[in-house]
Amino acid sequence: MSSIKHLEMAAALSAYTHIEIKKSLFSTKAIYTPTQSQVKAYILEYSPSEGERLERLLEMPFDKMAVDIVQKGKPVVGVNGNFRLELCLSDDHQFCGLQLFRFGDFKYNPVFEPRFYEGKHVQIIAQLI
Repeated sequence: MSSIKHLEMAAALSAYTHIEIKKSLFSTKAIYTPTQSQVKAYILEYSPSEGERLERLLEMPFDKMAVDIVQKGKPVVGVNGNFRLELCLSDDHQFCGLQLFRFGDFKYNPVFEPRFYEGKHVQIIAQLI
């Protein structure tokens, strides 16, 4: 797990209407306010081929994404990959925020803007971790 304050998408997450950021002396916590569930951050890295598959998955409708993950499995996480996924997931799997980055020009560049999901679709995205 990573610290939410170190994410590239931290500003977008804290601006989301259903997220409350609680800061204390030693930590920063995000809470999904409708369920009061804590949101945890993950940073996952992928090889070029697995990253491209992940990008295709994230562009699919949710029903097709679920079928693809069941049939082919989730994309395999690597070390120091060309793709990086920042994923924020509530403990109760009712909220998810994510952003995908691709390495180029000696830095990670966003593939798309931060995306936020609530409700039943989060269960499908949670299968990626």
